[in-house]
Amino acid sequence: MSKYELALVVNAKIEDDARAAVVEKAKDYIGRAGGTVTNVDDWGRKKLAYEIQKMDEGFYYFIQFDAETDAPAKLETDVRIMDNVLRFLIVKPDEE
Repeated sequence: MSKYELALVVNAKIEDDARAAVVEKAKDYIGRAGGTVTNVDDWGRKKLAYEIQKMDEGFYYFIQFDAETDAPAKLETDVRIMDNVLRFLIVKPDEE
């Protein structure tokens, strides 16, 4: 299994419960793709570099997980259609 990180930028105009549901849904998608979540970092509300969907702020979440090499493609398909996710990125961090 390889280590991966999913970065999510979530809509800042939704309630805390809805925001938590978005993160839980992303974690569920990771599980369905055969991965296991190892850590979730909540960076809070940050100003965006540029306006996205008429919003200039978003909540940043970084979810580290272990998965097989085909999991990121499956996960990307699911996360792409999630409501309230402004941007996302799946990367494989450098091995130290």
